[in-house]
Amino acid sequence: MKKQTGIWIDTSKAIIVTLDGGKEKIMEIESDIENRIHHNDEGNKGTFSGSHHGSNETKLEERKKNQMNHFLKDVLSHVHGSDELFVFGPAETKIELEKKIKEDKSINNKLKSVETTDSLTSNQIVAKVKDFYNHA
Repeated sequence: MKKQTGIWIDTSKAIIVTLDGGKEKIMEIESDIENRIHHNDEGNKGTFSGSHHGSNETKLEERKKNQMNHFLKDVLSHVHGSDELFVFGPAETKIELEKKIKEDKSINNKLKSVETTDSLTSNQIVAKVKDFYNHA
């Protein structure tokens, strides 16, 4: 029996559904990625130091990139035992996860599909994973 995993992901969380021998296991991983709502330095246009311009925007983007990288590594650490992977979600995060999977030689051949979906409830996510593997 194959261990089949579906990952619904966006910037706030990942929901991992694992189907293994007729049993399903659901795990949710919260992300630490900052969503840009409001920062105290919002009006600050950065600093000039000679010809170098340091922007808070650049720092925020770099921080978000590091947070995304950490989040995706955390998600992947939970799916290494899977035989097949199915990634779906509403945002660009699924594309970033796809890139990480393709970079990882131990799991890159296990990726079956990446799809765009709307935000879904936990029950809808489980149903979508089961449906995907029943028709694959």
